Amino acid sequence: MQQQAFPRYVLLLSLFVAFANCDLRNNEIDRCHLDDSVRRAIRSHKDVVDRIVSATIDGPFKGSTYNNLSLLVDKFGSRYTGSQNLNDAIDYMIDLGRKQNLESYGEEFLAPYWIRGNESASLIKPVRLDLPMLGLGSSVSTPTEGIVAEAIVVSSFEELDAIGPLAKGKIVVFNQDFVSYPATAKYRSSSADHASAHGAVATLIRSITPFSMRTPHTGSQFYSGKYKKIPTASITVEDAKMLDRRYKRGEKLIIHVKMESKSLTTTTRNTLMNLKGHTYPEKLVMISGHLDCWDVTVGAMDDGAAAVMSWNALAILNALNLRPKRTLRAVLWSGEEQGLIGARAYANSHREDDLTFVMESDEGTFEPIGLEYKGPDTGACILQEILSLFEELNATKLVRSNDVGSDIAVLTSRGIPGASLYNKNERYFWYHHTNADTLDIEDPDVLDKNTALWASVGYIIANLNVDMPKK
Repeated sequence: MQQQAFPRYVLLLSLFVAFANCDLRNNEIDRCHLDDSVRRAIRSHKDVVDRIVSATIDGPFKGSTYNNLSLLVDKFGSRYTGSQNLNDAIDYMIDLGRKQNLESYGEEFLAPYWIRGNESASLIKPVRLDLPMLGLGSSVSTPTEGIVAEAIVVSSFEELDAIGPLAKGKIVVFNQDFVSYPATAKYRSSSADHASAHGAVATLIRSITPFSMRTPHTGSQFYSGKYKKIPTASITVEDAKMLDRRYKRGEKLIIHVKMESKSLTTTTRNTLMNLKGHTYPEKLVMISGHLDCWDVTVGAMDDGAAAVMSWNALAILNALNLRPKRTLRAVLWSGEEQGLIGARAYANSHREDDLTFVMESDEGTFEPIGLEYKGPDTGACILQEILSLFEELNATKLVRSNDVGSDIAVLTSRGIPGASLYNKNERYFWYHHTNADTLDIEDPDVLDKNTALWASVGYIIANLNVDMPKK
């Protein structure tokens, strides 16, 4: 059905009225009194939303995101930045985009390339026990023979500081409680620096997860340059607790850690796909996910599903002959796991772009609930009205957040409004950065729902007569 058109000046006036009547409280939308003309303009997309949802959930594109994700992870496995696997996966996705008649290409940038090498950790005394471990990204290696040293166990940086001199010459084991990912990940990212300041020779950290089946979780860590670089790795929740119990009983712990890691520099690419707008092609609305993952996993959930979903959203819109007013751009980021390297490269090389809104999914693709949003109150009212069109998916909730996406944080920090997928991801950090992040986590029907939401919201925002407001 052809969408009803509204004069531009009417929408501008009505949006001004709407913006003046937004009332947002408690980090969520409390009330938004949109002018009727604005509401009609948004709701004129209802038939289009129904068409996209029907085609994706029950029609010709049913299962397409899951099926293409399965091909990606089975064909290329781990897609670690700097690896040939990622390079081949980028070529594959560019070719896939072109086959769907999307303008598809890669943009090169330099990124760190950390090679894990052989690694191991073992408790030597008071008993012999292998400790499943994963070195943390950018960690230095141990000497060839490894490090054999007495270990101390602490539960926090504050506890370590209180007993600082005891850490000299020791391996420091961190057995911190999991509070939340943002609050607890500091132990992964900076434990080496913190322990090295007290003279420690290595650190082992309890994996950043609320649930474990003796599975270690990797992730990035960073050296400040203020202290000697020491090796650092993650161990399982179960083993961190076991070592803590022994240490508190007064047992002397001797641990052997061996790591053969090294750090290089590589050239890699972000993958871009454009569905060109018919009225304002110079204006861009972005949907995205990162294609890279850690070397120990196929990265189905983090973040292959979102990368495939972003490509497929454009492919579905193009197949349905739905071309919005603005250009809708899918970006499949690289270098995310090393610290948003690809996003920073993109932001630096696209400073002149007229980027009006950005979206990213990078915390799971479980049952969709709605969107998390960062931006002016005015845009929140518009998004809330857009989400009212998704009652069939039970994805109508909008939550305000200062932390949306990962890569797009580089862009939202510059005042560009953005949103991330809000989903029932309570189990996300069970699998995050582990070899358990496989295709089996994903539900084909749920991926269809997420893809339908992604495609529809991206299309509507790209098709509005006015830009989403920026700070």
